[in-house]
Amino acid sequence: ALRVLAQDAATARIPVVALSANAVPRDIARGMEAGFFRYLTKPIKVTEFMDTLDLALKFAQRDAYSPPEGRSE
Repeated sequence: ALRVLAQDAATARIPVVALSANAVPRDIARGMEAGFFRYLTKPIKVTEFMDTLDLALKFAQRDAYSPPEGRSE
């Protein structure tokens, strides 16, 4: 799903957060290498989850005002 989102210009700049029960460091590293904005593990830590959402929204808002790579506006 992440690859499909990254290939579509309409969704490529949306920060995607992984939420998984796979909590071993190797799985987290693979998720981050794949391009996730953040990789959260279960059980959810509410503070970490809310902080991640805040960062993702700030990132998305900032990125919405930046031209896509290779384009100037």
